[in-house]
Amino acid sequence: MEKYFPILKKCVLFRGIEEADYKHLLACLSAQVKHYNEEEYLFFAGDRLDHIGIVLSGRLEILKESLAGNKHIIAILDPSHMFAEGIVCTATRLSPVTVQAMEPVKILLIPYERIIKSCGQSCSFHIGLIQNMMVILGEKNVILNYKLELLTLKGMREKLASYLLKASLENGSNTFQIPLNRTELADFLNVSRTSMCRELTRMKNDGLIDLYGRSFKILDKERLAQCLE
Repeated sequence: MEKYFPILKKCVLFRGIEEADYKHLLACLSAQVKHYNEEEYLFFAGDRLDHIGIVLSGRLEILKESLAGNKHIIAILDPSHMFAEGIVCTATRLSPVTVQAMEPVKILLIPYERIIKSCGQSCSFHIGLIQNMMVILGEKNVILNYKLELLTLKGMREKLASYLLKASLENGSNTFQIPLNRTELADFLNVSRTSMCRELTRMKNDGLIDLYGRSFKILDKERLAQCLE
């Protein structure tokens, strides 16, 4: 387990907690590591959840299925990312989404009750964990608001401009890589992959961006921002 401590250090849940205390903390939380194979489902929409999860290795995708049976990617999770923390805080704890492994993954599972209730040893870590959970839930709310913002954008170029400008801001550079391939990006934006690729080519020809695979470079940020007006 110690080999994953650098990953946990990047997780917001462990912010402010010394790495030397992780072993005792994880034992106190009754945390367990579980392995999932590629394309294996961790849980489905409608399942009741009692644990939060942290990705230790591999990648997960969070899926939302429409009434017509179409699946849309809500998010891609990499090592150190958490999931289900918002679900376990609800009264029913029923998941509205499905989570699937995109490749072999290892997940750290922590019982929610062990986080919010102090143990018999009155560990000082619990106050920090609860405070960190509040921060995480706030950040998740920001992401949800962004997803809602994307839904209000009607044009393909508007959605792409919004996504690329946000990625540029998060990376602190006009040159960056995104974590999604073309199919995943189309699902995330809830658009046709073919139409999206066609629009990306147009944006490149218009001198707005340059791209290769998952690498992007914004050539004219001012004009790209005007796509949102």
